[in-house]
Amino acid sequence: MEQKRYSEMSEWELKQEIATLTEKARKAEQMGMVNEYAVYERKIAMAKAYLLNPNDFQPGEFYEIEGDPQSLFKLQYMNGVFAWGYRLNDPNIEVALPISLLKKRG
Repeated sequence: MEQKRYSEMSEWELKQEIATLTEKARKAEQMGMVNEYAVYERKIAMAKAYLLNPNDFQPGEFYEIEGDPQSLFKLQYMNGVFAWGYRLNDPNIEVALPISLLKKRG
């Protein structure tokens, strides 16, 4: 069976996928499989991004980064569910983050 892209999944399918990936991540973490755990965490973030509305994220705004509360992210532009911009502590390197990793400040 061919895996659907997250962009093709319904909200229900995305939530099922997130639950499955969360369980796999939990097992990988328990077994000390750090790399596998990190892969599942990234997949979860991607799936969650498709549950959000990209229009809720505005270029020029600053966001906190989930899992990295010391870093602020300045959003430059959107491309689908990816926010492109830079971390304030490293403004010379442009990065793309799934919008599920961004949190409004305040």
